[in-house]
Amino acid sequence: WCGWGLGEPELDGVRIFKPETVRLMTSVQTPPSLNVRRGLGWDVDSGYSGPRGSIFPLGSYGHTGWTGTSLWIDPFSRSFVIFLSNRNHPNESGNVSRVRHTLGTLAAEAITDFDFSNVPGALAPPPSAREVVSDSKTRVNKTPAIITLDGIDVLVKENFRPLKGLRIALVTNHTGHDRDRNPTIDLLKSAPGVELKALFSPEHGIRGAKDENVDDSTDEKTGLPVYSLYGKRRKPTAEQLRDIDALVFDIQDIGCRFYTYTSTLGLTIEAAGELGKKYFVLDRVNPINGVQMQGPIMSGKSSFVGFHTVPLRYGMTIGELAQMFNAERHSQADLTVIQLKNWKRNAWFDETGLPWTDPSPNMRNLSEAILYPGIGLLESALSVGRGTDTPFEVVGAPYINDLRFAEELNSAGLPGVRFVPIRFTPTASVFKNKACGGVYIVLTDRDRCDVVDIGIQMAIILRHDYPEQFELDKIKHLLLDDPTLEAIRKGDPLQSIHQSWEPAQKSFEQRRAKFLLY
Repeated sequence: WCGWGLGEPELDGVRIFKPETVRLMTSVQTPPSLNVRRGLGWDVDSGYSGPRGSIFPLGSYGHTGWTGTSLWIDPFSRSFVIFLSNRNHPNESGNVSRVRHTLGTLAAEAITDFDFSNVPGALAPPPSAREVVSDSKTRVNKTPAIITLDGIDVLVKENFRPLKGLRIALVTNHTGHDRDRNPTIDLLKSAPGVELKALFSPEHGIRGAKDENVDDSTDEKTGLPVYSLYGKRRKPTAEQLRDIDALVFDIQDIGCRFYTYTSTLGLTIEAAGELGKKYFVLDRVNPINGVQMQGPIMSGKSSFVGFHTVPLRYGMTIGELAQMFNAERHSQADLTVIQLKNWKRNAWFDETGLPWTDPSPNMRNLSEAILYPGIGLLESALSVGRGTDTPFEVVGAPYINDLRFAEELNSAGLPGVRFVPIRFTPTASVFKNKACGGVYIVLTDRDRCDVVDIGIQMAIILRHDYPEQFELDKIKHLLLDDPTLEAIRKGDPLQSIHQSWEPAQKSFEQRRAKFLLY
């Protein structure tokens, strides 16, 4: 940082000047460690974040200099602290770091109309964070006192009672583990009174590492057969379930309709109903919360990337979705959901205390999961960052003028998001090894951002600016709503497209309400 000049601060970011002028909008979802985005860095929790003091939340950010000068900005309370000093005179001595820390703490304590103990959108503090007590008040800065328990954690606490005496097959992958990361496979294999006889794996395989069709195999540790549901078949066969009493599902979803783990859920429920098998879902949190519902309701034919008539972002847990599938598709499975404990519907994944595991090779953090329902929608027509370090955080194509694209997107005024013009070369998927112009997407307020709107607005702009190059029809199989596709083709404004969704969305809300568990 030392030697970089700082321009005027803004509500959602700061201007940073290197040799060239680059605008970097920082996100409050930035992981609490040193982060580097194409040579630009910011630090929110390290030895250089002393100016944050003991109270400003993780997600605030700033700049320090050798002479002691520092600038710290807290976007949550909309405040900043500037400390001007010159410790070079007379002898470069003095504990300036301690002074910065103390000033940061005092500044936050002086803000009496903001509750720093409960900051929506801030990053969870590290486990080592301690309670800070001042002369005038107490500030709590620690991980949540009540930790969410996934279905597998609840099942372990119940000593596997619901599965006692059953021969089971487990539908799972690498995301199936308890809070201590013990694999569900191992837990069920050693569970008293439970006989684990077979494994079924979804897209990406049992270890979640493949981006291709997956063959049947044998689990090296347990010796159990692993039947792939993303290869020759999508649904268990009668022969595979012949000696099975129950199917158990434990996979982390991300709350998006075209993420195929939900299709595997639906098809295995169908198989259980057809063959008279019990079905258990070990529920997991919706990482992008269980409140927000966004995008058109599916109106096209059911497919593996669009299994049921839900919106692109449906605001349900995997267990709630299972109940909807079973009832509305008349699967007639004997279904039991092992429910979550201590989960609130409006909680994001980083507010649960649960450990993150990449659900698939290109789903590497929570910001990418949040953006996926809107950005993933475009992935057959554009590069969405597969083959880069930031999948679903960048979008581009060789024909796009990045400066113009970013300007048009920012001018659209979408709440909670900003766009930075960039150029990148993906090493995989669409436009592999081709230089692309595009944007880096910065979430500035995830609670206000309608992520599906991002994808729709991008499609509207690209259809208008590059009608020959942008292949709009390539988003059809994920959008699965022909009226919306045609509205984009005609150049209808986003507000008009939103209005066309309202009747179906209201109907979905009524349907959804019957299956909510929390």
